[in-house]
Amino acid sequence: MKTTKIEWTDKTWNPVTGCSKISAGCVNCYAEVMARRLQAMRQSKYKNGFGLTLHEDVLSKPVHWKTPHTIFVCSMSDLFHEDVPFDFIDKVIKTIELTPQHRYQLLTKRAERMAEYFQTRKIPKNVWLGVTVEIQKSKNRIDILRKLAAPIRFLSCEPLLENLDKLDLTNIDWVIVGGESGISARPMKSEWAMSIQEQAEKQGSAFFFKQWGTWGSDGIKRDKHKNGKLLNGKVCQQMPQRN
Repeated sequence: MKTTKIEWTDKTWNPVTGCSKISAGCVNCYAEVMARRLQAMRQSKYKNGFGLTLHEDVLSKPVHWKTPHTIFVCSMSDLFHEDVPFDFIDKVIKTIELTPQHRYQLLTKRAERMAEYFQTRKIPKNVWLGVTVEIQKSKNRIDILRKLAAPIRFLSCEPLLENLDKLDLTNIDWVIVGGESGISARPMKSEWAMSIQEQAEKQGSAFFFKQWGTWGSDGIKRDKHKNGKLLNGKVCQQMPQRN
């Protein structure tokens, strides 16, 4: 059963909440806005607002989900944040290994730390590893990701903030693209998204266009639901081929 509005996953699991900004895509962080809102609603899990917090009490949660799910890990944080100890990440990975019925999506902007972690540890067979690539300056994360022996490697080009130009998608199975949402959202141009789509098709990567966000394909700012998710008149939401 799908329990999240994030279209490319079924569930979210947040053994870590809170983060700090390191990249252009962090400027209008949706997770920060949501965390502040949940703090104001006095939800105990967010008593620290968007301050990085480890949650030992939810580490075993996926064990109780018997139906197979695709699970986005740390949608409200970054599992490979420098303040998350490797021994805590070990506990997260242990739960992943105990639940082979699920598929886990680990997405980070801290590709170097993710690579450092997996230098001395095996990547579970049910883990998908991804990196955020929202501007050209962050394309180096792709080179780090492609060297990791994950069953699925993916890119999240969301929010897409500029033309990424030429992409080497060797060993990249899936590319997600989306525009930014919110009052201060920055616009995405259709040619940026279509360039990525064309390159993904040529290089054999699945392509998933999530949404336009606050700015439509016509360059007009409006409700993101009205802007929709059509790219060149079509819904393009491919999922990667799994072994």
